[in-house]
Amino acid sequence: MAGAPEDLQYTVGHLWVRPGNGDEVRVGLTAEGLSEIAEILDVTLPEVGEQLARGDVAAEIDTGDEPVDVETPVSGVVVAVNQVVADSVQTLAADPYGDGWLMSVELTAPSELDDLLDADAYDALTDSP
Repeated sequence: MAGAPEDLQYTVGHLWVRPGNGDEVRVGLTAEGLSEIAEILDVTLPEVGEQLARGDVAAEIDTGDEPVDVETPVSGVVVAVNQVVADSVQTLAADPYGDGWLMSVELTAPSELDDLLDADAYDALTDSP
């Protein structure tokens, strides 16, 4: 698998975070994380305006088997969700770091970004046996 994009931050749970304007970040699933999901049938995204604490389940992926919970990597208020992904789940796997983003969050605890991994650390995590 190709290395993780350098401009993002990562979680051990295979999420990426892209800093945006001010305290707003975009969140999505990594290609590595998506490769662990056999089939994606549906994605349930949070509501705009929803307040999330780091670790809360923000989205759910229906795999036809056990649903996959997507826990938010940061605390904040959901300011946008990607309706393209909700309408066409194939976008998630086709472009995980671009059009396949899940939500944008206005951070309430920006210091939580310090706890995320950089690309090198994430690559080391995903390359380990």
